[in-house]
Amino acid sequence: MSRTKYRAIAEKVLQEYADFLGQNDQVQQELIFDHSRDRYFLVETGWQNGDRIYGTFIHIDIINEKLWIQHDGTEDGIAYELEAAGIPKDHIVLAFKSPERCKLTEYAVS
Repeated sequence: MSRTKYRAIAEKVLQEYADFLGQNDQVQQELIFDHSRDRYFLVETGWQNGDRIYGTFIHIDIINEKLWIQHDGTEDGIAYELEAAGIPKDHIVLAFKSPERCKLTEYAVS
């Protein structure tokens, strides 16, 4: 699968999460797509019940023709969504897990 296709899938999956989470007056979802460095983020910003909300909800990089999930704030795991969109398991790296733990999964180690 081409890097262009991986980019399109990463953007589509992040857009779907942003749409699912929705916007409200207090917390906004921000999509950040850095095509030159192949970095894709969904960031939350705002205020909720007097507390500052700011952080990366999902971060995916494309490195060596694989999607590296650097951070996953979803309940079920963004890897399942990437698989459903056509990314093979051996092209998904759970980078937020140690290499030793990744070896115990069906996903790529690096």
